[in-house]
Amino acid sequence: MKVVFLARWYPHKYDPMFGLFVQRHAEAAALYHDVTVVYVHPDENAQGKYDIERTHENGVDTIRIYYRKRGKTSSAWRYFQACRKGLKLAGKPDLIHVHVLTRMGVVAYLQKLLHGTPYVITEHWSRYLPGNDFSGWLRKRLTRWVVGQAESITTVSRILAQAMQRHGLKHPNYQMVPNVVDVNLFQIVPHHNEIPKMVHVSCFEDQSKNISGLLESLKILKDKGVPYQAVLIGEGMDFEAMKQRANALGLNERVRFTGLLQGQALVDELATGDFFVLPSHYETGGIVLLEAMACGLPVIATHVGALPEIVDESNGILVPSKDAEALAKAMEQCCHTYHTYSSEALRRQIVERYGKETVGKFLDEWYRSVTRPRYSS
Repeated sequence: MKVVFLARWYPHKYDPMFGLFVQRHAEAAALYHDVTVVYVHPDENAQGKYDIERTHENGVDTIRIYYRKRGKTSSAWRYFQACRKGLKLAGKPDLIHVHVLTRMGVVAYLQKLLHGTPYVITEHWSRYLPGNDFSGWLRKRLTRWVVGQAESITTVSRILAQAMQRHGLKHPNYQMVPNVVDVNLFQIVPHHNEIPKMVHVSCFEDQSKNISGLLESLKILKDKGVPYQAVLIGEGMDFEAMKQRANALGLNERVRFTGLLQGQALVDELATGDFFVLPSHYETGGIVLLEAMACGLPVIATHVGALPEIVDESNGILVPSKDAEALAKAMEQCCHTYHTYSSEALRRQIVERYGKETVGKFLDEWYRSVTRPRYSS
């Protein structure tokens, strides 16, 4: 089939990590189908009203359209015009796959109304979870409408599907789709650390990722005299603030900030850790946990969002959210017990469920189920 991804989030020239999980889904789907991604992004530096880039990336035809922003109304019009241009370039699809609501869902609904093209939705956004912002009469009404008109809905966790339905986003066909882990990249690396090395990877947005809470727990371990080294990977809006916080807590000799790492550089740092820590306030997917486990690392995570769907006693430790003492206790425990986990067993869990081929087969079967009988063979 010809499948067009309408992606609200996707890696682009200003942020190569933005929506990386959507790109991985596109690559998985492309193992079985002809996939084109359409992604639209505002750009104050655009040379014209619309700058169009078309590339072929890992088997995926990729159309990125950058549009010049003006006023609020004008920018909204240009956004939808850019989507229209992208769809025209992509060619007539047999199926549209929307990633992240709401505006891309509106675009897909219009295509269904005008051309009869069916569409499915995969939602990744944590905005439906308690404490997040899914509000506004018009937004809610539009979202409920485009969800109801879709052929099927998938989410990356059960808790996200439940949260969406509590907001009135009803549909008879909700399913769970696993995130994709690049198991060929994230692999076990034999190593030996004299002092236990814990690793954290995030976008350094403290409100959700709770890096400040992690630093508080690391201070507790330091004051107890527990030997450890902590490596914090990533960059984002709170990166400098977290470095200053670590300095104020006297953690400079224990904590190292690497900044953004990608590809093999990320694996080289992550896979030579002894365990992984994710102390988030909320999570819808937890893909960094999966990547750590693919490298054979046990994990510590907070009991929030989708994380209890991933972490159990076979692969790590769950702790209450916003409890620095409990997190410190779990990290101290893991400093002594990380070697008791089987790296091969941890990796096998990920390969069997989250590998590109596995997710690709799921998407293939899902697409065929919603387009039968035409594509049932």
